[in-house]
Parts: sequence; structure tokens; C-alpha cells
Amino acid sequence: MLYDQARIFVAGGGGGDGCLSFRREAHVPRGGPDGGDGGRGGDVVLACDPSLRDLQSFKRRAHYRAGRGRHGQGAQRHGADGEDLVVGVPPGTQVRAEDGTEFDLVLAGQRALVVRGGPGGRGNKQFASATRQAPRFAERGLPGDEGWLELRLKLLADVGLVGLPNAGKSSLLARLTRAEPKVAGYPFTTVEPVLGTLERDGRQLVVADIPGLIEGASAGAGLGHEFLAHVERTRLLVHVLDLAPLDGSDPASNHAGVELELELHDERLARLPRVIALSKADLVSAEAAAAAALAWRGRLGEGMPVIVTSAATGQGLDDLGAELMRQVPAEQAAAAGGGEPAGAGTGRGGGQGEMLAEHRVFRPAAGPGFEVRRVAEGAFRVDGRRVERLAARYDLNNEEALAHLEERLRRIGVIDALQREGFRPGDDVEIAGVVFELDPGVGS
Repeated sequence: MLYDQARIFVAGGGGGDGCLSFRREAHVPRGGPDGGDGGRGGDVVLACDPSLRDLQSFKRRAHYRAGRGRHGQGAQRHGADGEDLVVGVPPGTQVRAEDGTEFDLVLAGQRALVVRGGPGGRGNKQFASATRQAPRFAERGLPGDEGWLELRLKLLADVGLVGLPNAGKSSLLARLTRAEPKVAGYPFTTVEPVLGTLERDGRQLVVADIPGLIEGASAGAGLGHEFLAHVERTRLLVHVLDLAPLDGSDPASNHAGVELELELHDERLARLPRVIALSKADLVSAEAAAAAALAWRGRLGEGMPVIVTSAATGQGLDDLGAELMRQVPAEQAAAAGGGEPAGAGTGRGGGQGEMLAEHRVFRPAAGPGFEVRRVAEGAFRVDGRRVERLAARYDLNNEEALAHLEERLRRIGVIDALQREGFRPGDDVEIAGVVFELDPGVGS
């Protein structure tokens, strides 16, 4: 079974805490602060691994967390950074984060940094100054980013075989390549895409047999709708038409129905080059097959290649293989999978030449990034990611740490915003669920 969809939870490693320590050494009375910084948490990076074929491994494991940063220690010993977690995904994987960020991993070695580890806290040595020579507080490390990712595999193939169920796609693939799809005389024999490699004139093309499409497939009918995404990356479509449908249907209507479903799924598919393969020629007379080919050329125009084929006798297979090689130039086949990557976004420390998968544009925030609200008489709440992460760094039961936090809040405008809402020294302030008494006139 081909697993082409998965949902996983990823979390960056938490940062290590800074150390509260003072130098203790014989004959050195007041040695001063020497607490080291905590290490940074590891990132989670997705890497395109050509040895993988589908997303089956994510069915067994759905949670991934990078290594935590180590805590700082005395004697200015800094904690080690947490190890990055590199998760392999097969070529052709599209990733969508909860915030809408998308990554497209199509080339071997391509990497995408999906969540960052938390920063480490600073030790008390970092807070020493001429006016504060013995700080008795240190910062805590912050947790890493986390969230759910939607993974979707879109097969990397140069050529896609499309058509109604039982049109003969699997038989053609088996004769053209070394693939061994299941072949039987009933519809929906193929229940998942099958890949094969066509070798000719020193070149290779990857050919995908896409399970049969029926009317309404783009809206979710039948099996084919689950695999329509797999034709999105192809360079060429081979529309396989049965010359002698078992149900007596009209090949022209069958052709129109499949083409409509492709267009409804993605307008780009309607613009892809086509080759018409009239299959099962061994079941009709040579005259009938030739007449059908002539009729299709008249209907679609001389620019559309129409080839009469038979997987049973091998008729037309050499012509079909040659046409596929002609329609997909060597430089396109080498870049199969949608062309250039979408942009930038790698794990930290990535080397030069590393393929990039995503691009982000950072713009200045439109506002202060926090919101102040009065929730009761003498009680206020401050919301905002920046302020919440700042407050999480300090022990609010430590007077020195609280005074330092108040000064930081003053610098970014939180104190002024509180005062505009009627705040008075000594009122309660809630940040990230923690309530404390704020008196900015003390220790500032």
C-alpha cells in the first residue's frame, strides 16, 4: 500500500537554563558572578532522502522532538546546544505548517527547517555591570517552537498514464518498463500508483500508472481522486483509451470525461502535452484500429500524437517509447518534479550547495506586538508572544529578577500602555497566566 499522506507533530528542543553562581576560590573573597549560559535547543529539519519511497514510517511514529539544550554551570561553563533532529522524507513531499508556510522537497539533499529550538537562558555573569556587580538571578531557557505538519507525497514522474479503469494502463506499463503492476480483467485492479523506468538510447524516464479516473473523481468519487495529485509533477500525460471497452461505452465520451476531471483538479494539467495511446489493438481488427487512429487525429488535430498499441502483442510500443523520449527532453527529465525549488529555509549550520525548500519574507510588525486590558479593579492582563516569552525567562519570586523584568517592560512600552489604562504601582498584572504585583517605581 502506498502511504502518500501523513500528519506529524514536531517540536524544537527547549533551551537550557542559565546558571546562578558565584566564584568560590581560596583567598579570593568576592570573586563575582560566574554563571554560564544555557545551550540552545535543537531544530527539527526535514531532509529529502531518495532512499525513501512513501510516508509509511510516519504511520508508526507521529511525534518528533529535537534535543534539549543543557543548562549552564558555574565557572562560566556554558551548556551544550541540543542536537538537531533531521527527519527524512521521500522526494516529492509537500509540507504545510499550521501557519500556512509550505515547503516542497523534490531534490536529494534538499532541507527545510520546520521548527526552531528555544533559546538558552543567560547566566548571572551576563547581568553584571558597574552598578550591579553581584546579580542574584539568571534567565530560564525557553521552549522550542512546535506544531502539526501536513505531509503530502506527490510522485516524481516524467510521464503519467491516465485513463478510465481497465483501459490497459497497467499492461502498457509492464511492457514498457520493468514494473510489475497487478494486471487483471476487471476495473480498479490498480489501487495505488505504480512507478516504472523506461530505458532507451542511454536515457531513462520514470513512468507512473495512475489508478483509474471516473466521472466525479476531482470531487472525491472513486479511487482516482486520491491520486490525482500524483500527476501534477509530470511533464507529459499519456491518455490511454480502450479501443474495445467491455461496457460498450463510447471512447470519445470516455476521453472527454477523464480530460474534464484533470482540468477540474488543476488547470495546469489541461495544458500539459498529451500522447493518445489506443490500447488493446489485438481485440479489434487492424482496419478498425487504423480507422480509429485516423478519426482521433482528425478530432484532436495532427499535432496530437495518436499511437495504436497492444500490450499483448507489443504493437506500437516501440513507437510509444520513442515518442515519450522525444516529448520529454533530457534536461527536463533530469529536473523532473516541478523545476526549481520554491526558495529558502534550511536548518542552521547548513553547508553551501544545500538545496533550499522555502522562502520567507520578514516585515516589521505593524503594532507594538502586545495588548493591555483591564480585567478588574486593580488587575490588568498583557497578551502578546514577545511579552509572554520575556516573562517566562525570569523567576518572578526573585526581587532582582522582577526588577529587571520591569525595566525590560518599560523599554518596550508595556508600562506606558498599562498607565494609559489606569494602572497604579502595586496593581496586579497577569502575563501568560502568571499573576504578580508590579511596582515599577521600585528597583528601577
